[in-house]
Amino acid sequence: MSSTSTPDNATSVANAVALSVQYRGRKASRKGSEQRRQAILDAALAIIVRDGVRAVRHRAVAAAAGVPLSATTYYFKDIDDLITDTFALFVERSAAYMAKFWSSTQSQLQALVGALDGSVQARQQVADEIAHLALEYVRDQLLNRREHLLAEQALEQEALLNPRLHELVRAHRQILLQGVSQFCQVLGSRQPEQDAKLLTAIIGWMEYQGLLDGVEQLENDDMLAILKRYMHVVLAL
Repeated sequence: MSSTSTPDNATSVANAVALSVQYRGRKASRKGSEQRRQAILDAALAIIVRDGVRAVRHRAVAAAAGVPLSATTYYFKDIDDLITDTFALFVERSAAYMAKFWSSTQSQLQALVGALDGSVQARQQVADEIAHLALEYVRDQLLNRREHLLAEQALEQEALLNPRLHELVRAHRQILLQGVSQFCQVLGSRQPEQDAKLLTAIIGWMEYQGLLDGVEQLENDDMLAILKRYMHVVLAL
């Protein structure tokens, strides 16, 4: 695999997920109607982030979206459809974001691969650099995309109760997992898929701790040490 294929492939996967998202509610027939439908879904997502899934009700969503109550019942015949489509929109946007993210990592990956000259010292430096990048990713998510992480937690929890969300959760997980797996493969991992699952699990745990305790309470040195230790294992150091 070439040093440029990972971002391209990961971006393709993310774009494919974005295009594959299916909505259950009534389709909008005009541009203005689509804007109204989007406003309703945005309002529902904001309610989920702020008050939880159980707070999503037609009347509350209509008020938050600034539309008549009849508009929410027109597009979504019941609350289940509204909730499902709200999470579908979340996954679609997440996929679009990650497509751009993986594309933007291309130069970093090229630099990392270029530093691998076969020596143990070079592999150690690359492992440590990846650990720093992973920590920066976690902190950026907590500082700049906190609402996204809260919505992600809500999707994961609601999927335990609602089978209609299972495919959305799988697609959402695949966006990050596929990119990390190919990243590990390029770096010489012997088991890239397994390593990617473990690394994404570590990142997810760190994000949850940051949401729970606050990003200012995170023990960055400890997190960095965990990430370094893991990457050293991945690169067989």
